[in-house]
Amino acid sequence: MNNSLVNTARVLGAGLRALLVLTLVTGVIYPLAVTGIAQGLFRDRADGSEITADGRVVGSSLIGQSYDLPPKQGQQSPAADLRWFQGRPANGLGTNSVNTRYRLILSGATNLSADSEDLVRQVDDARAAVVKDNSVPGHPVRPSDVPADAVTSSGSGLDPDISPQYAALQVHRVAARNGLSVAAVEKLVEDHTQGRTLGFIGEPRVNVLELNIALKNLVARK
Repeated sequence: MNNSLVNTARVLGAGLRALLVLTLVTGVIYPLAVTGIAQGLFRDRADGSEITADGRVVGSSLIGQSYDLPPKQGQQSPAADLRWFQGRPANGLGTNSVNTRYRLILSGATNLSADSEDLVRQVDDARAAVVKDNSVPGHPVRPSDVPADAVTSSGSGLDPDISPQYAALQVHRVAARNGLSVAAVEKLVEDHTQGRTLGFIGEPRVNVLELNIALKNLVARK
């Protein structure tokens, strides 16, 4: 009986020591080492690829955000603030009712098939809105001018970039709304257009948040 108790105590003691050692290694030493390496070599990415403006973090270069007017009473969805460049639609995003203090980011695609009536209606409505919003006196926008990324959401619904074609389509409207010359806004788009990664991966793109920060600075200087 005594030998049994001694053996049990020895096994439990060994298990406890193993638990403490593994907790120290995997719960403290390893996370600190990985965090230290990430902060030392890839600090921007490790911190979430944050974008700052006026001395504060305003978003991430990896996550899109909306540029809307404050919703009016009884309005189901806010209207777009047409002073700013607009990003892609985010039709796949759900709503958050779990955490009311901090808004959780929900991502996802619409999962609608190519022949879905809902998808066709969403695309038609989005195209009509893009044509209406971006047509200014002397520069009408035709439905055939609207690129695909202006009327479809990405797989995550959080795409931070738009195509140079969609950015160019918005130039005249942004210039008119902000009292800027078309040439100045076109230069902004050109300066914030990124080419293919390594010259052959992906497509040229424009980060909407970075572009709108540059637009805000340009408006402040006029």
